[in-house]
Amino acid sequence: MNAVAPRAIWFDFGGVLSPPLSDLFDAYEQKTGITPRALRAAMDAVGADLGAHPLAPIELAAITEYEWGSRLRTHLAAANPALDLSRAELEMFGGQWFSNIHCNSLMASTVRAMRAQGHLVGVLSNNVVEWEPHWHRMIEPAGELDALIDSCFVGVRKPDPRIFRIAEEALGVAPSDCLLIDDLAENCAAAEESGWQAIRFTSNDQTLRELSYRTGTYSVV
Repeated sequence: MNAVAPRAIWFDFGGVLSPPLSDLFDAYEQKTGITPRALRAAMDAVGADLGAHPLAPIELAAITEYEWGSRLRTHLAAANPALDLSRAELEMFGGQWFSNIHCNSLMASTVRAMRAQGHLVGVLSNNVVEWEPHWHRMIEPAGELDALIDSCFVGVRKPDPRIFRIAEEALGVAPSDCLLIDDLAENCAAAEESGWQAIRFTSNDQTLRELSYRTGTYSVV
């Protein structure tokens, strides 16, 4: 058992409570015909236009989903002249991206189990204003949360250390009380630099083993 078991367990949404991002990109290709490579390149181009991380403009609500999607369409068309974009609802991206996508049921069960065992549980996500109804629907199986911190509403996004301070204040806990489960290495590193523990999610089994060790719980779920 770890010497300091965390009181508060924070779960990322994308790639932890949702299916892996690679699966989401593959599902989007099935819906629209846009390959993951082409879509990622367009996202990178939109971010470069605005001098930001590819998703930062919408995850900080600096631009609307409609404007972001319009910029995606422009870059996709320019880089892929033969690509048929007629099936892509890029200006309402979230609705199509999340349609027929379900949460990671085992991680949702883990949220419920951690709370039942007396831990505070929260979701700490970089997300988009217009996507809120879609992803909130997905995480309903996780049950009641003690806090939900969404970058687009607090004005900072992971890995900015300020978002970890906001999360601590939301639960009234110290940095050493917190543990983040996130699929991105830079977010885990930033959490640890902020005094948190972190588990980088690569699979359900690996995450549950590490969470069992960190919390001193024989069986998490």
